[in-house]
Formats: sequence, C-alpha cells, structure tokens
Amino acid sequence: MLKYLAITLAVLPLPVVAQDLAVDEAAVQQCFDGATGIDPDCIGQAADACQTATPDGSTTVGISECLMAETKAWDGILNSQYSATREQYSSDGLPEKLQAAQRAWIAFRDADCGFAYDKFGGGSMRGIASASCQLNHTARRALELKQMREP
Repeated sequence: MLKYLAITLAVLPLPVVAQDLAVDEAAVQQCFDGATGIDPDCIGQAADACQTATPDGSTTVGISECLMAETKAWDGILNSQYSATREQYSSDGLPEKLQAAQRAWIAFRDADCGFAYDKFGGGSMRGIASASCQLNHTARRALELKQMREP
C-alpha cells in the first residue's frame, strides 16, 4: 500500500512555489527611518516591489511570500525597537510592564490576523489577508515602540 502511495505522490503535480522572492530590506529601513506617525504609506511598498520583480511574485503564494518577507524585515526593526525602549525605561522599573504590553500586543496581533485568515474560509485569499495583517501590525508596532522613546 505504501509503495503505491509513494508512486502516486511522485507523479502528482506539485504546487508551484515562489522562489527567490525577497524584499529590499534597506527600503524597509528607510521607510522606518523616515516615518512620521505609525501609518506611513511606505508600509507594504517593499512587498509590492517584490511582487512585480518576478512572475512568481504575482501568484497567490508569491504575494504571501513577499508580504512575509517584508514582515520579517519589520520584525527585525521591531525587535531592536523593543530592546531600545526596554533599555530606556529600565531605570524607571517599567521593563516588566513593557513586556506585559508586548505579550498582550502579540496575542492581539495573532487573534486579529487569525480572524483575517478565517473570514475567507477555504479561499486562496486567506493567506494573503493573514500575511498582510501580520505586516501591518508588525510595522505599526515597530513605529509605536520608536514613538514611546520620543519626548
């Protein structure tokens, strides 16, 4: 039985997976550095450029991968901003409160993006909706953490 399953799986067409899709991390950093407020128009532009860079970028999988790649870049910025904010408030005894706030934000982001995914049922848009939600929440949180340190 396993032999026939292996043969069957070997001849089935595999889904096309987007490869070599990446975002310009310098563009994401530039978006962060130049942002005023927490909702600049440049959020998502690196993913948009990724999607048009190759034919794979315009597929459902490609769009999701480009969004996730930009999210990863923003996540790196978010982590550095969290560390800097935690360090700034370490003398005030607030690191534990910031940590609790960050954990609550993560729970909110996950629930909100889970909803964005689930509302599309079994449709192919659900992956894109969830990835877009993750990107927007992550970028905005990075910018919020930056603002927390400003006078």
